[in-house]
Amino acid sequence: MKIKLLSVAIGLALSATVISASAQKAYTEGVVTIKSSMRGQDVEMKQYFKSDSSAVIFEAGPAKIKLLSDANYKFFAVVVDVSSFNVKKAAIYTPDEIDQVTSTYPVFTFAPTTETKQISGFNCKKVVATDPKTSKTYDIWITNDITTPSTAVAGYYRTIGGFPIQYSSFFKGQATIVTVSSVSDQKAPAGTFGIPADFDKISKDDLDAMSGGGGR
Repeated sequence: MKIKLLSVAIGLALSATVISASAQKAYTEGVVTIKSSMRGQDVEMKQYFKSDSSAVIFEAGPAKIKLLSDANYKFFAVVVDVSSFNVKKAAIYTPDEIDQVTSTYPVFTFAPTTETKQISGFNCKKVVATDPKTSKTYDIWITNDITTPSTAVAGYYRTIGGFPIQYSSFFKGQATIVTVSSVSDQKAPAGTFGIPADFDKISKDDLDAMSGGGGR
């Protein structure tokens, strides 16, 4: 059974860190709704956050997937529920496996521009991000309308000067454009940041085998 879209979502969840910006509204907990597409398929993810935890929830075919992490990325787990196959698994990454993923992320330099526009109701300005290793550039749209805890923001944009609304997310050397469609202070349902007791705990290698064998 292949779990599509998992790479993009893991890239989002494993890359969060703090930003600093002047803002009109400060969120201490809530949910970010993120929209993207992969292989021609639209996907919507809900990222619940609080100061010490993040949970990204989405569906991929018959699978309901939850990605759990803490603020310092000492913990990361992929929780997979496929009711039609009676599959309930929670893959817990080791510290080395987490480091292997985060070490592949680009380290950008940023050049603010004077371009502005509204995206999803947020007042945004464009910042050009450059990866010195590849010389590739990416147009990133940020807002200063809000701030959030570190758990809601992509780590490679930590010094960009705002909250990214439309940006490129990176995983395994691939870039995917994503758009934040909303941010709210809705609290996460009970149990969102935990692993249910009836889920089998497995390794990352077990998850890779279950997902079709794709190792890093």
